[in-house]
Amino acid sequence: MDYKLRISDTTLKDRLEAFGGVLIVGPKGCGKTTTAKMHSKSFVEFQDEEIREQLLATANNAPSRLLIGEKPRLFDEWQDAPKIWGAIRKSIDDEQKTGLYILTGSTSADIKTPHTGTMRISSMKMYPLSLYESEESNGTVSLTELFDNPDSFDGCTSDLTVEDLIFALCRGGWPSCFKINSRRSKLKVAEDLIYQICNKDISSIDGVKRNPKWCSAILKSYSRNICTLSEYKTIFGDVRATNEISDRTFYDYIEKLEQLYIIEDISAWSPAIRSKTAIRSSKKRNLIDPSVAVASLGLSPEYFNTDFKTLGFLFESLCIRDLKIYSSNMNGDMSYYHDRYGLEADGVLHLKDGRYALLECKLGASGIDEGAEHLCRIEKLIKEHNKKEQQVPLRLPDLKIVVTGTKYGYRRDDGVFVIPIGTLKE
Repeated sequence: MDYKLRISDTTLKDRLEAFGGVLIVGPKGCGKTTTAKMHSKSFVEFQDEEIREQLLATANNAPSRLLIGEKPRLFDEWQDAPKIWGAIRKSIDDEQKTGLYILTGSTSADIKTPHTGTMRISSMKMYPLSLYESEESNGTVSLTELFDNPDSFDGCTSDLTVEDLIFALCRGGWPSCFKINSRRSKLKVAEDLIYQICNKDISSIDGVKRNPKWCSAILKSYSRNICTLSEYKTIFGDVRATNEISDRTFYDYIEKLEQLYIIEDISAWSPAIRSKTAIRSSKKRNLIDPSVAVASLGLSPEYFNTDFKTLGFLFESLCIRDLKIYSSNMNGDMSYYHDRYGLEADGVLHLKDGRYALLECKLGASGIDEGAEHLCRIEKLIKEHNKKEQQVPLRLPDLKIVVTGTKYGYRRDDGVFVIPIGTLKE
């Protein structure tokens, strides 16, 4: 089997050693089942139409029968047979062992179960492939090493051109793309995903029939506003201009797209370096993969020969996706900073040990100076705050990074790292 090793493989292995079960969540098509099978010794696939009715009947009447098999045992799309959750939980309690079960799910819809999986079933999220996992980033710069030993960085060189990056963000990180030879056909994967979401998944998530046209309109507006601070009322107004949809229905669709792991907004970082009213606190609009936006808008790689503004936002989304993946084994959490004075950081990457990096995403070299200036000004604000508030000082950023689509990476005299996305890995 031609399997591309994932950063999630390490996460899954570690959690199987610590917990009786692991639940892998994420959007359809991101490779959850394939990765889970690499770590399981037997499996049950509730989506197998040939035996689906038999499996569901067994799960509903005698779920413990389905637990029989070599461990770890995988249950793919477990939410189709929710009673299996309780049986797995009891089995973990009875056996008092780790690494017994793996579950996968493509929705986060509330499933009624008699008990939670707390301390028994650990959850982990999977994303589409990062550029390093798809073997497009050369991985000469380790994010972990950069945090641990920043002084060891002595420059880097990316092998990716801007044209390569444009195609990568249009194609997306969907594993099935890499089984296809034709570049044109690779772009069809994201297009089909959008079709399935709007015409099937948005309704099948809870059995409530929803309008594919409305779902498509919401995704288009979201895509036009990707990596901006647009408010929901702006997106709703955009959708309402051509669709008779109520605000209540609009928010219902937004919720379902979040539960399908398609919408994934970025929260604001609000340190006490300015007054609360000065710092923007609304969420930054984002999607699980930039290809979702490209496909929703019906664009092609050639479109971006003239629209560099939209390309810049999509590049930021690509960087956020990859940085989330690269920091996943360090429990990385991504936010952003923006205030009403125009000072911003496209990303603030927090690690579980308190360290963090301020980030700006600039596709071309022309934006590097501006991005670095923003990061240095935020650091300066924190230093000024600490002089005034010595009893409650804020930690200074451990790294200041401008992530670029350029060829060369280096460290500036102001301490800002300029690092091409085509050189990064975990």
